[in-house]
Amino acid sequence: MKKTALFLALILTIGLVGCGAPQEKAEREEKGEVEESKAETFSGKYIVEAGYVKDNLDNLVLVDARGDEAAAKETIKGAVPIMWQYLATCEDGAAGDENWGCILDTKRLSERLGEKGLAKDKEIILFAASQEGWGDDGRIAWELIAAGYENVKMVDGGFAALKSAGLETAKGGSEPEKAEVVIDSVDTAHTINTAELKQNYDDYKVVDVRADEEYDGDTLYGEAKGGHLPGAIHIRFTDLFQDDGKLKGNEELVSLFEGAGLSKDDQIVTYCTAGIRSGYMQLVLEMCGFENSRNYDESYYRWCAVEEVE
Repeated sequence: MKKTALFLALILTIGLVGCGAPQEKAEREEKGEVEESKAETFSGKYIVEAGYVKDNLDNLVLVDARGDEAAAKETIKGAVPIMWQYLATCEDGAAGDENWGCILDTKRLSERLGEKGLAKDKEIILFAASQEGWGDDGRIAWELIAAGYENVKMVDGGFAALKSAGLETAKGGSEPEKAEVVIDSVDTAHTINTAELKQNYDDYKVVDVRADEEYDGDTLYGEAKGGHLPGAIHIRFTDLFQDDGKLKGNEELVSLFEGAGLSKDDQIVTYCTAGIRSGYMQLVLEMCGFENSRNYDESYYRWCAVEEVE
């Protein structure tokens, strides 16, 4: 009898503990005392949080990589609007031509960077529209790094994150203070052109970062034909981001890349339509330890015009 009573008391105690925890949690949630679990924050040498920009706004050059049209609607006060095309060979022929959409020659690049006030001794921070855009901030950052800039970063979460952090907004960008800029050479360690890619194609893991419909054959932007490069691994640009527009954590991204078949020892080439989204992808890969990665800036526009696709 004593054993039975003891057993029933034990069961009752366990039941009360089991029911009490959810009830206590619910009561705490109702009072706002339970914090929501936070996703892992991405960490990398080319990424900063919006709060950093807010705290250091007077000591950096802030660039709205969405360009003048978007900035005219709303931008961060003091930001200089620059579109990636301004720093590329988009005036030299048409999409699909050889060397179209690539990094400008050093003379023109020096002049245009100087016009926009992007001095090499300044800290330059770019923002765009995160997963809602095309990775324009990544494309410009990739180009500046190739041109020898050592202090270039992108805002995690883009314009929306800066606005949420309480930075003052304005309609229209700021006029830059011109600077003297001299670019002597462009580092090609993370770039590749069509001829080089074709010659050594089997040496690379080729990554297509476009949307599903593009990879599957839709021509949405005037491409010569639809499809993708032979054997290309498909990792969408938008797969890099959480729902709030910030990058997924480093471990989650490494798992994504490795799950798709990439190794940190691989030679990797990223491409999209015109080397914009793939420029962003290359930087993220590099920050995640996939350092042998290159952005193919002639990209699908050029490849599909002169080579076979799948």
